[in-house]
Amino acid sequence: MYVNDTIAAISTAPGEAGIGIVRMSGKDAFAITEKIFQSSSKKAFSALNNRSINHGFIIEPNTGTKIDEVLISKMKGPHTYTAEDVVEINCHGGTVPVKRMLELVLRNGARLAEPGEFTKRAFLNGRIDLSQAEAVIDVITAKTNIGMEVALGQLEGSLSYNIEEIRTIIINMLAHIEASIDYPEYDIEEVTYDTLLKQAEEVKEKIQSLLKSADTGKILREGLNTVIVGKPNVGKSSLLNALLKEGRAIVTDVPGTTRDVIEDYININGIPLKIVDTAGIRETQDIVEKIGVDKSRQHMEQADLILFLLDVSNPLDDEDKTLMKLVKNKKTIILFNKTDLPTQVSQEEINKYFEGKTMIEISALKGKGLDALEEAISTMVFGGQVAISDTGLVSNIRHKNLLESAFDSIDITIGTIEDNLPLELVSVDLKDCWDYLGQVTGDTVSENIIDQIFANFCIGK
Repeated sequence: MYVNDTIAAISTAPGEAGIGIVRMSGKDAFAITEKIFQSSSKKAFSALNNRSINHGFIIEPNTGTKIDEVLISKMKGPHTYTAEDVVEINCHGGTVPVKRMLELVLRNGARLAEPGEFTKRAFLNGRIDLSQAEAVIDVITAKTNIGMEVALGQLEGSLSYNIEEIRTIIINMLAHIEASIDYPEYDIEEVTYDTLLKQAEEVKEKIQSLLKSADTGKILREGLNTVIVGKPNVGKSSLLNALLKEGRAIVTDVPGTTRDVIEDYININGIPLKIVDTAGIRETQDIVEKIGVDKSRQHMEQADLILFLLDVSNPLDDEDKTLMKLVKNKKTIILFNKTDLPTQVSQEEINKYFEGKTMIEISALKGKGLDALEEAISTMVFGGQVAISDTGLVSNIRHKNLLESAFDSIDITIGTIEDNLPLELVSVDLKDCWDYLGQVTGDTVSENIIDQIFANFCIGK
């Protein structure tokens, strides 16, 4: 990627729409626009006000032929998204007009942007750090209001602020160590070790606080992988339809109707649930149904949460008991379904397998007990420990891994200090901690990692 090039891309989704946007960024963005834009005010583009939207026409510069009627935004750097000169051409939506607009821009000096290159330039130009850049894609892909609030908080710098606060403490510690090493004639080592220990414990506490929010943050970002499990005909598809409030899955009285997994997202009290309706798990000779059962077992192994259904209108059988053993040690909510019918399963039978588990009586067909189920899921996710409004949540697995490495480094540092080992050894582990934290914000991250992160963005962002 050549950072001195002027880049261009379509920034709106493909398909028919009222408006399509082609975005340019770079030192030649204004010069290219000067060639192809004819203002309704008859002013040259260079004479138009900064941060203005201007009506006019895009023309073919060689022939003067009008291509489309447009509104053009003129934004001079560094106070722009990329910290460079930016032009956005708002033309008519639809595949043909937007494509023609992009082709014209490219023919007149721009280069097609790489995925995420606009945001990458914002990072490289120092307008945002790496964690804020990653938050951009989280805002775009947010599945609930709470998930978007978390992403917006990170975009505004909440995580960056916390990281920099910790790194400032570490810098002070390293400065203290260097002073002690460079000026051994001053007898300050005893004071140094005492001070370093207090500061290291403060760093550890702050990192630990961020890590506590990681599981909740990941769920809000990616969704809670929730699998509905049960033997055939216990009401799994009825439960999925009830939660989605639509007829997403086929429901019949014939066991084995669901032969493949069905996935969808639902919003439960601000928590995105990636909910999976699986084929009923049982022994079968039907080849197609057997494939579905195998897939069900795979999804069950990968699940964050299992909703295990029991049909309490019939006595427990061997299939029920086999499944109960499979889910016993997993994070599971037990659902007694078909409670609108006479019950033939006792609580005592269930407690043998699931003592201490959350158990809820429902009727998927009648919609009974769904409020209690949603409340139970909320309690399991948030656990009363993380406030929904906490915008400092760690929601990115890369950040979590780096924070765990930083935690391990500071833990080793504390042990080194407590053992009164040489300050040079303290410095090594402390610098590792500082480096891991810097990788979160991009201060100490490698170019390969940066490229991998931005490769996941869409081209127009």
